[in-house]
Amino acid sequence: MHDKYGREITYLRLSVTELCNLRCRYCMPEDGVCKKRHDEMLTREEMIMAVRAAAALGIRKLRITGGEPLVKAGIVDLCREAAAVEGIQEVCLTTNATLLPKLAAPLREAGVNRLNISLDTLDAEKYRYITRLGELEEAMKGLEAALSCGYEKIKINTVLIGGFNDDEIPALAELTRRYPVDVRFIELMPMYDSGDFGPEAFIPYTAVTERLPELSPVPADGGVAKLYRLPGAQGNVGLISPVSAHFCTECNRIRLTADGKLKPCLHSSDEISLKGLDFDGMLETMRSAILAKPHWHGELSYRERSRANRNMNQIGG
Repeated sequence: MHDKYGREITYLRLSVTELCNLRCRYCMPEDGVCKKRHDEMLTREEMIMAVRAAAALGIRKLRITGGEPLVKAGIVDLCREAAAVEGIQEVCLTTNATLLPKLAAPLREAGVNRLNISLDTLDAEKYRYITRLGELEEAMKGLEAALSCGYEKIKINTVLIGGFNDDEIPALAELTRRYPVDVRFIELMPMYDSGDFGPEAFIPYTAVTERLPELSPVPADGGVAKLYRLPGAQGNVGLISPVSAHFCTECNRIRLTADGKLKPCLHSSDEISLKGLDFDGMLETMRSAILAKPHWHGELSYRERSRANRNMNQIGG
């Protein structure tokens, strides 16, 4: 299905939980989230019904997100059901990787094709700082587990934060030589609650090319990242610029939160509830939401905050 600006919408990001076993400073509050009642959240049956409705409208790619999706009870069975929906060609999952040692293989068997792993630093002390609770060793074990399971492509997502990890750009990019992975540097977004970061934290993606002059451009893969490669690398370095050089004209996605709110745009406050609807109701509501997708998300900067009115863990990272 196309929206009113001619963009073909083929990608659904489904958040299965707002909860997480970490507390990353750009994603969620230090004390976690106020747990909602069970009846306020989508049931597994409603999630699969929403995937079916999305597929009927031309959605072909599904990404399972959170929070941390691997803390969701029954996540493997949920992925298996989603992967079996007619029309869904690709099931991806975004994770902090700390629970992958036990779940990487079952998820692969259930039909998850690709993994994105969030990793913002290779320094153990800084990892504890940015995640508030995490241990770098656990995340690296998760990466190793994923690599051993035969996923088609593993992408490492690094939020680029001035004064925190910009000094690690070469070391993080070096992972593409060490492993068959892509490392994608993503500009820090000024979300609803990102008060830990001052204006110096919001640096543009060009900081990467400045630090790595040996990067060579490679053809795009259909995603939003500008792709480069280091000499002799196994994978690509990707640069994603939602702040300094937005890609709204190419946006092909919609988002569904764990409490059933359909968001045509990440940074818009517009939300349409799917909770409690039957299949036909979900289908028509999704159709209307796609047609209401805005042309762009508006200015984003340290002073121009996201209008999402939610933290990232409540939307789907």
